[in-house]
Amino acid sequence: MLTVYVYVPDTLADWELGYVTAELHSRRFFKKSAPEISVKTVGITAKPVKTMGGLTVIPDCVTDDIIVNKESVLLLPGADTWDHPEHGAIIGKAGELLSAGAVVCAICGATAALANAGLLDKRPHTSNGAGYLEMVSPGYRGQNFYVDEPSVAAHNLITAGSTGALLWARQIIERLEVFQPDTLDAWYAYFSTGEAQHFFALMQTLSGSQ
Repeated sequence: MLTVYVYVPDTLADWELGYVTAELHSRRFFKKSAPEISVKTVGITAKPVKTMGGLTVIPDCVTDDIIVNKESVLLLPGADTWDHPEHGAIIGKAGELLSAGAVVCAICGATAALANAGLLDKRPHTSNGAGYLEMVSPGYRGQNFYVDEPSVAAHNLITAGSTGALLWARQIIERLEVFQPDTLDAWYAYFSTGEAQHFFALMQTLSGSQ
């Protein structure tokens, strides 16, 4: 079983997680041979947090509960609080997971926290545009590995800027191998264009044998 740990800091950017968490939890488009997946929210403490949209989230577990192995996946969303030192524990855990070969996925402000900790220095990555990480992360030394794309998947690290949530979700789903390739193509085409033909193509991929 894969365990997907979703970090939930105060002021979490709700929209950045919506595509990927909905698909991983609902399994509505999963192939028949997809692994079992458990989605758990992770907090600094067990206390409720407020998202940027004003929703209340009660963490399922805390940072120390994260199991460090290849069966773990960590999602780090954007938030207005990433410069707070209280997030040091989850960034430390992200480093452990990367070293263990687990998948770590960061978007928007979370990439700045990884950059400041030196975790992007030698790994292909992206963020909120060229120059952003230099501006907000004094410890950043990964300029030679920056890729100016909405989302970048490199080995077990998947990073995205604030406008790359849909592509980020696609790359995470692809990395976890839970959709058939044609299902993923149709899913991404539909949600990125809104064209009905892709919706029907998506439904068609589910009607056959998977």
